[in-house]
Amino acid sequence: MDILYAVLIVIGLCVFETIASIDNAIINADILSTMKEWARKWFLVWGLLIAVFVVRGLLPWIIIWVSAPSLGPIGALTATFSGDGAAAAAIEASAPYLLLGGGVFLALLFLHWLMAEEKNCIVPGERIIQNAEPWFTAAAAVFLLALILISLPYNPALAAAAAVGFAVFFIMMGIRHFADKKSLELEKAGNNQDEKLAKHSDVSKLVLLEVIDASFSVDGVVGAFAFTMSVPLILIGNGLGALVVRQLTIKNIDNIKKFAYLKNGAMYSILCLAVLMCAEAFGLELPVWVAPAATILIVGIFLLLSIIRIKKGKFGVCKI
Repeated sequence: MDILYAVLIVIGLCVFETIASIDNAIINADILSTMKEWARKWFLVWGLLIAVFVVRGLLPWIIIWVSAPSLGPIGALTATFSGDGAAAAAIEASAPYLLLGGGVFLALLFLHWLMAEEKNCIVPGERIIQNAEPWFTAAAAVFLLALILISLPYNPALAAAAAVGFAVFFIMMGIRHFADKKSLELEKAGNNQDEKLAKHSDVSKLVLLEVIDASFSVDGVVGAFAFTMSVPLILIGNGLGALVVRQLTIKNIDNIKKFAYLKNGAMYSILCLAVLMCAEAFGLELPVWVAPAATILIVGIFLLLSIIRIKKGKFGVCKI
């Protein structure tokens, strides 16, 4: 049963990490197409090692340390890579705060996509709500206020966890907006024929790619805690997902773009995980298979819808 549990969790994590990182793969492919061969090889080899082992190893450690500060940095590191009972108990005690903070982060991620991003509309109401972009910040503030008011009588510390998730989301959005701006600047610089300047531009693009990768990996790592608190399983599942994303970046990105509703599947699975995390934070106990099964089911539905639309040769795009 333990092996079956581990396999199900890893498969769910891999699917979630892959589908949630489609945008990351597209951005990577666009930037890599403007870089020289040596820079591409560096990113696809060393960048992969950084993405899998450094970012996805470091982030869970940091998250656990922040959510269970009593462990200290060494204790958090031990808890991440060993089965220490006391450390595991401390993590379990802090789980509601981690879950609520992560749930708020994922909920805002979905809300931003729904209200402020271009999408291929399929679910009723999407085309109407996408016109509400100017109201996103107000909606996010009301959502946070409601969670705080609910949390305070139940557990005041949960209100702080919700605020942390809110803050982390807007920090990540700021980083991504900065990265988008820099990528446009570097694309212009890449057209420069001067060899020295071109090499400098490629180095800058490598740094930018790693920053983008790190910001997208936050989504995967935070969402992973809806599946399990076992960091080794998170590392394996998210690491495999990161490997798949790299392969998509190299070979199949144009084909992936044809599947119009994969991003929708990713975002609705994120909404589902956000609801599950918030519910568990307030004490609802769920079977361990719910998160991976729901993710695989939602992604499968939108994949099927994409295939149907490809065969029909039509789908509607909401312009922001």
